[in-house]
Formats: sequence, structure tokens, C-alpha cells
Amino acid sequence: MGRRTRFRKLLSYLGPYKKSLYWGISALFVVNILGVYIPWLIKKIFDDLQKSFSFRLLGAYVIFLFVLACIMWAIRMASRILIFGVGRQVEFDLKQRIFEHILTLEPSYFYTNTSGDLINRATSDVDNIRRLVGFAILSLANTIFAYGLTLPAMLLIDVKLSLMALAIYPLMLITVQLFSDKLRAAQLEVQERLSDISELIQEDISGISLIKIYAQEENERRAFAEKNKRLLKANLKLALTRNLLFPIIAGIANISLLIVLWFGTGDIEKGAITVGDFIALIIYVERLVFPTALLGFTITTYQRGEVSIDRVEAIMEAQPKIKDAPDAIPLPLEKVRGEIKAVNLTYSYPNSNKPALKNINFEIQPGELVAIVGLIGAGKSTLASAIPRLLDISPGQLFIDGIDVTKIALADLRRAIAYVPQESFLFSTTVKDNIAYANPPGEMMEVIYAAKEAQIHQEIITFPQQYETLVGERGISLSGGQRQRTCLARALYANAPILILDDALSSVDNKTASQILENLKQQKGKTIIFITHQLSAAPLADRILVMKDGLIVQTGTHESLLSQDGLYKSLWLQHQLEEILA
Repeated sequence: MGRRTRFRKLLSYLGPYKKSLYWGISALFVVNILGVYIPWLIKKIFDDLQKSFSFRLLGAYVIFLFVLACIMWAIRMASRILIFGVGRQVEFDLKQRIFEHILTLEPSYFYTNTSGDLINRATSDVDNIRRLVGFAILSLANTIFAYGLTLPAMLLIDVKLSLMALAIYPLMLITVQLFSDKLRAAQLEVQERLSDISELIQEDISGISLIKIYAQEENERRAFAEKNKRLLKANLKLALTRNLLFPIIAGIANISLLIVLWFGTGDIEKGAITVGDFIALIIYVERLVFPTALLGFTITTYQRGEVSIDRVEAIMEAQPKIKDAPDAIPLPLEKVRGEIKAVNLTYSYPNSNKPALKNINFEIQPGELVAIVGLIGAGKSTLASAIPRLLDISPGQLFIDGIDVTKIALADLRRAIAYVPQESFLFSTTVKDNIAYANPPGEMMEVIYAAKEAQIHQEIITFPQQYETLVGERGISLSGGQRQRTCLARALYANAPILILDDALSSVDNKTASQILENLKQQKGKTIIFITHQLSAAPLADRILVMKDGLIVQTGTHESLLSQDGLYKSLWLQHQLEEILA
């Protein structure tokens, strides 16, 4: 992203808060007017007192200066509150926009963009942008006003002495320019190392049980130490660059003060300037030292902000591949019958040359319970993900109630489908809130009914706070089977006309799984697709689809498939042997 594009992005962030920014900068302008007027008044005081000294006059001047200083302080505080407030508003807006945009992206986006890096961009990088639109704008405006108002006042006192004092300043600007590229590269490296650290911490917290099981604590400590060392080196490199730049800037700025002191005393002896002029010039030069030295910090903040704008906008520029068609068709929930049809359904994952689904054709009638079985890698989960459009399938291949799913409004499509994936994910909240997730806060009777249908109610009532029990991060306080049945209860609570269970009962014993399917069969009018490796539950299905290598190789009832010499019979015999051995 070019510098001009970044600047336009920055202006777009500030757009809604132009009024506050205008008043903040205006207040800063008034502060600088007073900052120039007070030394000029001090000059007048010294010149007047040299002519005719009076304690009464001195007291009046002191009170007046005190009042001006108080007014200046109050206006300065107002300007800081307004400008820093704009920075906080921009920070809030960006975090909100990033989160809302992330929600529009398909799951595949998060396979290539880790959550640790995304979290770092939404926090650390947004914080850098806040500093850019707060501190950097305040400092830059203050520097412009300080020079624009102070320089004319200095020239009015003595042109030659003022120009001599400021002649060294171009060297300062050249120094800043020489360091700017190094600062930006160093800041980018720091941000990337921070993302690496965030990524590792999140992975290790999520996989803490695995780390313990395989006794890999020492390896993880070493991995963290290595990444932490890289972050330290990046920070030290950035600190070295900054610690070289800022003292050089401050040193160059202070040379101006030495020039005024050296040549100003000679001009007083010659009568070219008065003592009041000399004191005012010293104050003016000192007044420019801080904004000039601060220019280095402002440049650093700007460099950091530029990097962060690029990183934040990289998220915002990622467009969802799965989105509503321009002519999206609404599908009211009450009108969904639950018919599902696939016509030559083919799908390949982006990084694979081999299709996961190959010309699949089937038709599932409303209210039918269909089991899908097959070996691992047959394409069963891919098919389950394709129906609610979690995958970017091509148009004209998959239909619900005769309507192409790529044409149905996404919100309507997903309201019509309750999907329980292989991974049993629970939020870090109560059991009740997890079950009622589809329609919070949830009626208690409906929550309990869904839990009973999922065969988890009797276990929930033994928990310390029953339905108000916190499940912990990702449901860590529950067993695998309890997590699966809680997820199933969540899907049943949604009461969608289509229910897809993607091996959602793999951690549940055969008897409980069969009882759950019996309960589901009693729910009239609900189309159920049951993907399973547990063949003991398959005979309960109205029809069975057998998949192998992305193809449907057999279809029929349990009895009809056993009468054929095919994959299903082989799987069933293997299942019976395992039952006997168990």
C-alpha cells in the first residue's frame, strides 16, 4: 500500500469525527497563540521595568501572566481531550469493523490466517493507529503551529540572530529522513514477532492437555524462549534506532540555544537588542526545542502507524468468497420442506489436485433420515459442509426444495439447517447459554427438552449449578461425550427443518447413540443426515449412502445393502467382528 493510499485511509478513519478534530486543533492553535504572546509580554515587562521599576506594576504583570498561564493550561487540556478522544473513537470503530468483517469470512480464511496473528492485528496494530490519530496528529499540529507562530515573532525581534539559531534545523530534518526507513522496517519486525508470540500462546493454551500427555512442556518452553528472544532482538533493534535518533535531534535542537546565548550577549552590548528581546528569544528557542525533539517521536509513531494500517487493511481487504448472490432468494423458515438434491456435485479444496467430491448425485426426501457411511477420507464431512455453504461450491450442483443453495440468502439457508460438526465446540459460558445459542436467552423448558432429546439432561442435573454450570474454555470441564451431546442439544434447540450430524456421536456409546437416533426419528417432518463411523446406528436410517474416494458407491436400506457384495457389507462385517472382540 502506497503512502498516499495510507493517508487516504487515515482520513477515512477520521471522517466521522471531523468536528471534534477541528475543535481540538483550533484549541491547540489558541494555545500556541498564547504560547507566543506570553514571551512577548515578558519581553515588554523587562523593557518597561528597566525604564521604571515598580513593585506594583511587577505584581500586576505576575498576576496577569498567571491568569494567562491558567487559561493556556485549560485550553491545552481541552485540545488533548478532544484529539485523544478522536483516537479512542477510531480505535473503537476499527475493532468493531475488524470483528464484524471477520464474521463475514468463510472458515477456510482462518486455515491460512492464524487466530494469534488476527488477535494481534485487532489489538496491538489498532492501538498503534490510535496513537497515530491521537498523539501524532496532536504533535504534528503543535509543531506546525509552534513554528508558524514562533518564527515570525523571533524574526520581528532580530532577523539575523533568529536565522542563525534556526540554520541548524535542516540538518535535523535530514537526520530524521535518514532514520525513517530503518524505523519502519524495525517496527514491522516487532509487530511480526508479536504475532508469533500470540500465536504460540494461544496454541499452547488450547492444546495444554496434549502437551501434558506427551510431556512436551520443556519443548514448548524452548519454542517460546526462541520466539521471545526474536521479539527481544527486534525490540532492541528498534530501541537502538530510536535511541540514536532522538538524542541526535535533541542535540541539534539545543545548538540553536547555544547560538542565541553566544551571539545574543554580544548584540546586547552593542545595543542591537534589549535584555527583554534577548530573554524572549531564549524562551522562543526553548519553546521550539520540545516540538522539534518530539518530531522524532511523531515520525516513529507515524512509521508504526503506517505498518499497522497495512496490517489492519489486509484483513479488511479480504473479501468473503461465500456471500449472498446479487439476486439472493429469501427462504422463510416456515416454508422449508427439507428436500435436498445433489446434481453432479464436485468440489476440490484449494490446495489439493484431487477432488474431495466427484459428480455426486442423490435426492433426500423431506422428513427422511439418511445415514452416510464410508472409510475415513471418503468425502463425508466435505458433503456435510457443502450443504450449508461452508464451502464455496459452484452454482447448479446442490438444491434445497428445488432452489440452488448458492442463490438462497445465506442467513435463511443457515437458519434452515442445524449442523453439528465433528469438532464439539462449546463457548466459555453456561450449559444453558451453549444450548440456547441459536436463539438466546432461551426458554428453560425448551432448553431442557432439547437436552433430554440429546440424552444429556440427566448428567446436567448432577453438575454443581446444573444448567448454570460454566463449561470452561471450549467446554474443557466436560467429557468428550458430554460435549458432543451438548452440541447436539444446541442443534435440536434451533429446531431447524434440516439436521446434519457429522460424526457427532463418535464419543457416545452405541446404546446412547441408538437412543438419540430413535428420539430424532420421532420428530416428524425433520430431514436428518447422519454421518457416522458407528455402524450400529446405521440400520435405524431410512436409507444409507455409502461413500468411497469422493463418490457414492452404494445406496439403499440396511437390508438391501447387506444383500449385496459391496463396501457396506464389508464394513458391517468388520463392525460385527469388533463388537464380538469388545
